[in-house]
Amino acid sequence: MYKNYGLFIDGEWRQGRSDAVIKVLNPATEEVIGEVPAASVEDTQAAIDAAAAGFKIWRGFTGWARADVLHAVADEMRAASGEAARCITLETGKPLAQAAREWELSVDQFRWYAEEARRMYGRIVESRVPGGRIEVHHEPVGVVGAFTAWNFPAVLIARKVAPALAAGCSVIVRPSSEVPGTAMVMFECLRKAGIPKGVVNLVIGPTQNTYDPMLASAVVRKISLTGSTQIGQQMIRDSADTMKRVSMELGGNAPVVIFEDADLEKALDLCVATKYANAGQVCVTADRFYVHRSLYARFVEGFAQRAQALKLGSGLDENTQMGPLVNKRRLDAIESVVADALQSGARLVTGGKRPESFERGFFFEPTVLADVPDDARAMADENFGPIAAITSFDDIEQMYERANALPFGLSAYAFTRDPARIREVVARLEAGMVGVNSFALAAAEAPFGGIKDSGMGREGGSEGIHDYTNVKLAQVTV
Repeated sequence: MYKNYGLFIDGEWRQGRSDAVIKVLNPATEEVIGEVPAASVEDTQAAIDAAAAGFKIWRGFTGWARADVLHAVADEMRAASGEAARCITLETGKPLAQAAREWELSVDQFRWYAEEARRMYGRIVESRVPGGRIEVHHEPVGVVGAFTAWNFPAVLIARKVAPALAAGCSVIVRPSSEVPGTAMVMFECLRKAGIPKGVVNLVIGPTQNTYDPMLASAVVRKISLTGSTQIGQQMIRDSADTMKRVSMELGGNAPVVIFEDADLEKALDLCVATKYANAGQVCVTADRFYVHRSLYARFVEGFAQRAQALKLGSGLDENTQMGPLVNKRRLDAIESVVADALQSGARLVTGGKRPESFERGFFFEPTVLADVPDDARAMADENFGPIAAITSFDDIEQMYERANALPFGLSAYAFTRDPARIREVVARLEAGMVGVNSFALAAAEAPFGGIKDSGMGREGGSEGIHDYTNVKLAQVTV
């Protein structure tokens, strides 16, 4: 499956300087779908050197010229949609329709930032110095190291590479070793689009061979991560020695508040579809549900009925609505979360185990837990799986305290038809992103990111490009 690709360094595909390979599994069948070369320390250093040389070339391109290249990348990606969607499904297990949608959103990132490259304006500030003016410039930060997770193997890369290139930076991408093929398809599109040598580089492999050299290098001036809070905290510490800029899109544990005036059927339809998309392996998914007591019993019953009706299976089957978890570690982790909830006093409404009809694959039933205590792991931690943890509330102030009590602050949601309460919800829920009667947060034109332990910086929107620039002030007198 990966025979035409490999590592991408200095404008060409390479097989790496060692014989080490990484085997990639299909999570729906547990079969090996291919092998990719594992980068050595020397490979990563070659990528750093290439990126440094590429940056000197790329930063000299005008914003208009960079925009033309990014539009060409988007064109190539559009042409590769079929191959890309199939690769995403094979590597992650998500249904093909969800994979195709992810690739489409990735194309959007390159389109949006092609235009942002033309709009990266500075500004003039009136100077107190007679005959002078203050100029504010935005300059590319330099070589960027981008680290991405496995759950969205295309869009997580696009969110970093597109704004970095638009700003004039060069990039080294290190994707998860569980989903390397999707990155390779994207990098082939970058190559075909004619991006100069060294501007984009791809390395895949173990931490000591990829992460360590990039974090230690003074040449790499910025690090961008999508990953867990624990990894992000370590990466910030490791970046300190060389004073790298950092952007962190980290873990979440989104509260969903169902007020007594909510449109119950709409809320249920949206909540269930969102909760079980990608088998719950989404950082902004609906995790912990706070339902007003007047709707609680109906909400739990409706949620369970919809969850039970979902069809599990291979993502390549067009009838599949939920695929497997990505690996056995996630499967074991989800089992332990359910066991902990039941020990804590939660009630299992549906699901809660591996489906008996599947002999292979990392499948877990869509699960609904009711009466979940706030200190159960299903509520207190990011479960990153197909578990809906539901509890009730009566007092609105106490509900806000419970919803905001955790250290996470990526996304939060609420369902209400009261205009005044909508404004209250946006103000009171502590998160970088709040959805009201909607879960549609991720779009190229909108800033995506969290607060507290969920990270710093933003990806998307006009804000996203500025995380890849340095601000320079010039006091000019004549």
